[in-house]
Amino acid sequence: MCFRLNLLTQNDLNSLRCPGDGRNPPPVRFSIALPTAVGYTEFSRCPPGEGPSMSGNMTGNTVFHIGDKVVYPNHGVGIIEQISSRTMGTTVEKFYLLKIAASSLKVMVPFANVDSVGMRPVVRNGEVEKIVDYLSSGECINAADWKDRFKENSDRMRTGSLADVAMVLKSLLILGQGKSLSFREKKMLERARYLLVSEIAISRNCAESLIEEALTKALTKCNLRFPEITELAS
Repeated sequence: MCFRLNLLTQNDLNSLRCPGDGRNPPPVRFSIALPTAVGYTEFSRCPPGEGPSMSGNMTGNTVFHIGDKVVYPNHGVGIIEQISSRTMGTTVEKFYLLKIAASSLKVMVPFANVDSVGMRPVVRNGEVEKIVDYLSSGECINAADWKDRFKENSDRMRTGSLADVAMVLKSLLILGQGKSLSFREKKMLERARYLLVSEIAISRNCAESLIEEALTKALTKCNLRFPEITELAS
């Protein structure tokens, strides 16, 4: 019984190119064998030009490449470090391995699950403008019942959509004007704040402090105050 992990980093692959003419040598793999109780499973990293793993996804979902910055729902921006495959019998399942920037958490996402889990590219400028416009003037309605409201906001946070995250932030800010937020709602507001600021900063390629200023200005137009991170951490 063993578990074999075959991985090559992008630098490994680049270093294997033949000098002078840029041609690739025959496929080379590195393996690490580990014991397992479920039989023999192989995780492999395909060299350049071998199969679809280096160019992305063949199932109709969004295609990503090594080095791409992507968003994993409720965790924020991560970087795709590897594109690999797992072989079980005659079935080969390809997957992305990404590292979440803020926590260094590593997440494995099968190609077939990319859309269903909500993994997506970082938002572009047009989407950012729509989010800022919503924060400044968009309508926001909160459910009266605490359980219904919390479920709605939790579902929005899990979609992976930054627009949904903006809805959560605005709804909780409105709610907080009339009463103190519960501990769980305060933690959700903290998470929504982080996800908005960090992703927009990466999208705009600027400091997070500048994004905080822009969001503060947008929320001021509807008499809401963008919270300081120290307020939510207390």
